[in-house]
Amino acid sequence: MLSRSAVVKLKAILIIDLMIVGAAAGVYFYFQEEGLIANGAKPATFTLTDLTINPLEAYVGESVQVSVNLTNIGDLEGNQTVNFEVNNAIKDTMNVTLSGNSTEIIEFTDIEMVEGNYSVKISDLTGAFNIKPALPESSKIVLSNFLSDPYEIWAYENVTFSANAVNPSDQPDKLTVKTMIDDVIVGTQVIALDAGASQTVQFTVNASNTAEGKHTAKLNTIKGSFIVVKTGFHTLIINRSGGGSKALTFTLNGVGQQTVYQALLPVGEYSVSMPNPFSVGTGVLEFSYWSDGVRSPDRTFTLNSRLILVVTYTLISGYASCPSLYLWNGTGYSYVTDVSNPGWLGYISHINSDGTIVFGGGNPWDYVKLDKNLVATNNGNFDMTLAQQWDELYYLDSAYMLVVDHPVGTDAYTSMTNYLNKGSTGQIYTTSSGTLLSPVSATNEKGENVLPQILYKDGVYTPGVNGNAGSSWDNITMNQLTLDLGNLSGAQQIKLVMTGMVDWGPADTYYAWINSFKAAAVQGLVQDGTPITPNSYMEVKDANGNWVRVSQDKQIPIPSDYNARTFAVDLTGLFPAGVSDYQIRLTNFWNVTYDYIGIDTTPQQNITVQTISPSSAVLSQFWGTQSNSSGAFTRYGDVTPLLQNADDMYVIGRQGDQVNMQFSTANLTAPAQGMERDYFFVVACWFKDPPGAWGYGFNFTVDPMPFMAMSGFPYPSGESYPYDAAHLAYIQQYNTRVITAP
Repeated sequence: MLSRSAVVKLKAILIIDLMIVGAAAGVYFYFQEEGLIANGAKPATFTLTDLTINPLEAYVGESVQVSVNLTNIGDLEGNQTVNFEVNNAIKDTMNVTLSGNSTEIIEFTDIEMVEGNYSVKISDLTGAFNIKPALPESSKIVLSNFLSDPYEIWAYENVTFSANAVNPSDQPDKLTVKTMIDDVIVGTQVIALDAGASQTVQFTVNASNTAEGKHTAKLNTIKGSFIVVKTGFHTLIINRSGGGSKALTFTLNGVGQQTVYQALLPVGEYSVSMPNPFSVGTGVLEFSYWSDGVRSPDRTFTLNSRLILVVTYTLISGYASCPSLYLWNGTGYSYVTDVSNPGWLGYISHINSDGTIVFGGGNPWDYVKLDKNLVATNNGNFDMTLAQQWDELYYLDSAYMLVVDHPVGTDAYTSMTNYLNKGSTGQIYTTSSGTLLSPVSATNEKGENVLPQILYKDGVYTPGVNGNAGSSWDNITMNQLTLDLGNLSGAQQIKLVMTGMVDWGPADTYYAWINSFKAAAVQGLVQDGTPITPNSYMEVKDANGNWVRVSQDKQIPIPSDYNARTFAVDLTGLFPAGVSDYQIRLTNFWNVTYDYIGIDTTPQQNITVQTISPSSAVLSQFWGTQSNSSGAFTRYGDVTPLLQNADDMYVIGRQGDQVNMQFSTANLTAPAQGMERDYFFVVACWFKDPPGAWGYGFNFTVDPMPFMAMSGFPYPSGESYPYDAAHLAYIQQYNTRVITAP
């Protein structure tokens, strides 16, 4: 029997319990009425099962994947924080939202750099793995042809890095492959290859922790890049094949645009319309096909990934070619010019009496002054790309930058490379930045006054002719420009500042010209050594008024092709003693035409020149091509060593290939007080056109390869590319991208 006090206490407890139950029920029914709790639904409750570790043994630096199954056994959605511990230290944390009655696999990645045993704990689940010493770095396995697939992704998407691994030795070997993003190791794997074997190495990473923008990726020392862009958008690039500074105007969704077009656009359907035909000034192009094979200039497409569309035109008159140089300007790449026109393979020297054509000339060097207003750094580097847009095959031998400081109030220019002689190239001259002297008179080969065309840089050029417009093989009409420079007898130095270009004319007339010499040889009319395209030359007048030819190793001023350049020509010391009438005459077989010519008589100033070699150079495919060029091209990937010296060890590419070059500014000193800065890009590059365009006397293949010391191309049987041990090793290591003729 309960006491009175006990009964009072029991009543109090019952009252409190009823109050608590009533309050809870009220809250429950309130939530139920508000739709926050389903009738009879269980709250979110989480369980962790099936801890998996793969692999249980790994090498130092190799990634270990740890996963568990997270299950919400309740009816309602909920959040759960999962901690991943290694050796009792939290290495990673993941917050997961799961709907009711669902399961998700949660994965963690761990990389350890010290050998030993490691314990793993996720909640109350435990496991362990072992880390073994890293493999030695002396492996003979070689990695090449780095690829990021896809190149452009959204955040939280996967990107796969791959490369080709080859064991060239006669023994089995192993290699630890480290995968890095922005120099941070994100995974490793060990590959084993038998002697002479090869395989594709792949590593897939999720971009969950990668910010929008361009990122560097590496598999050991070979590298590439990928881009993370805004979700729902992708990059569209539209360009045309062929060089030239004139942009192509087209419409995209009915709005006028110009090449090179690049924009980050919402995914969806687009329509584009290209002009047909299209004039580049020195040539007329006719639409041929798009890079993906579409044969209509007007088309629609779906943008659902990064898309590069290049429209290819066929040259139907005039001339256009050479690799194209693009410069990073701070926000994108600006077209600069097409390079190495003198490096064209196939210049003709002369014909012999038996009809044999002898090839001569050719000079791969080019010196390009960069617009200082466009030069900008990209992560501490000057950033340039050489892209082969025309259907040509190129041999890129060397590339570097010249950073030139000169006194304020002066300009700096280089001399222009002459494709017919290999001397006097790349000198840097200072000139006054003020108004230069103008010639007293200027006449062309017809005796016409062309002085008005060269007084100002206004895009109005002197008229001229091509020699192959002559009436017959033995009646060549040469292009000439005669300049009266006035009385310069008091000048310490005499330099011309010239802006000009060459119009090569249509290919058909060139072929007809060559064939006329061959026909004359059959008739016995041709002597050995008869020039087909005579050398350019320069003359000065002596004190008696006679024209005297200047030595051929001097700076005969032949500019680049249809991309007008400004350059300097040093005339100091060329005029005979006693001359008061300073006249020069420039004679060319080709139509060399000028926009501006000024005379500078100021002495050469002291300059400071810093040379920057590429700190990185990566060959990749910019877009696909339907070219029929064939042979052993350079494999994609890092080609930095090949551009350090002009040594006949080339980056060999074709249409659609590009080489991105980074020039580090880390060791670049600032201009001294009273000095200002200019930038020059220097390149040595040969290139070859397909037969039937301009190429003459060879096939559209990699072999035979040119070389610096050759007399011309194609070269005679007594000459050869240097197949010594070093060059054979270069070919075996780099030129492994074999493309067969269709």
